[in-house]
Amino acid sequence: MDTNRAHGPVIKLSQCFLAVDDHDKALAFYRDVLGMEVRGDVGFEGMRWVTVGSPLQPDVEIVLEPPGADPDISPADRETIAQLLAKGVLRGVNFTTDDCDALYSRVEASGADVLQEPMDQPYGVRDCAFRDPAGNMLRFMEPRKSEEAGKASKYGAQ
Repeated sequence: MDTNRAHGPVIKLSQCFLAVDDHDKALAFYRDVLGMEVRGDVGFEGMRWVTVGSPLQPDVEIVLEPPGADPDISPADRETIAQLLAKGVLRGVNFTTDDCDALYSRVEASGADVLQEPMDQPYGVRDCAFRDPAGNMLRFMEPRKSEEAGKASKYGAQ
């Protein structure tokens, strides 16, 4: 890795992890509804990790892991994580899309829990939000045309 660059070494996202309580439901959602490709499906010591990603981003993956997958976590902490996941209060992932409204229609038709219908935001995107089958929040953002984004920025949300 070349560390002689003006700003140091290149750093890029490779993987992010989401806790899921039912890998089969999660796999059906991420693969069949969102169109992600399955890159790995590994079982180890009674647990399962499924790796998915957008075909357009071969170097970025989402690892769907069991709640509290850390082998050093206490049973009480593992149970707390499972409870927080069930409540839908753990964080999620933000995606970009080229058609927020079409994506919204497809995901809504799947029966996913809608958190926000498509709306224009004052910071230059049109976005919507859902919960995946495990309760993780997923937000989908479509950058608006620069002219529209400039108006929103100058005058606030319209």
